[in-house]
Amino acid sequence: MKKTGIFSGSFNPVHIGHLALANWLCEYESLDEIWFLVTPQNPSKKNLALLDDRIRYQMVEKAIGDYPKFKASDFEFSLPKPSYTINTLTALSQQYPGRLFHLIMGADNWSIIEQWKDYETILHHFPVIVYPRLGYEAIIPDKYPFIRLAAAPVIEISSSFIRRSYREGKDIRFFVPEHIRNYIEENDLY
Repeated sequence: MKKTGIFSGSFNPVHIGHLALANWLCEYESLDEIWFLVTPQNPSKKNLALLDDRIRYQMVEKAIGDYPKFKASDFEFSLPKPSYTINTLTALSQQYPGRLFHLIMGADNWSIIEQWKDYETILHHFPVIVYPRLGYEAIIPDKYPFIRLAAAPVIEISSSFIRRSYREGKDIRFFVPEHIRNYIEENDLY
């Protein structure tokens, strides 16, 4: 069974932090692949001004290029809104029975997991990999045997930092892949 990591987010825009973390997770957490699942609207971020879904999806496609372990996914675009993780994981498992989906989440999200819809179902039925985030301590109770803490490096680059820096005229060349930076600048996205 193929071990597929689900790395969901708005990717508004995708940046080197996302890519470096995903690469680390594939290489050191024994995942066969990672799907960058572009989320139409995160229920916990209702006021976030998002670029069009397709634009964000295209940026993810451009960012991962032909790297065989990464895939851009628009799976949630066809699911009912808002996008709840339990609904997505259930639908993915039904549509792709040959894959074991691992949910990838930051320690910041782990700290509020009890606010997620049907979080107990997620934690008892799907493997979860929690990666470190600055300022958050992730403690995994013994009652969740499918949850593991990744010893991934802490990469504190955020999409909001990228957007703000671009609006302020800062040079973002080392924070996003070159072709994504060009795409942002050519289309004046932020």
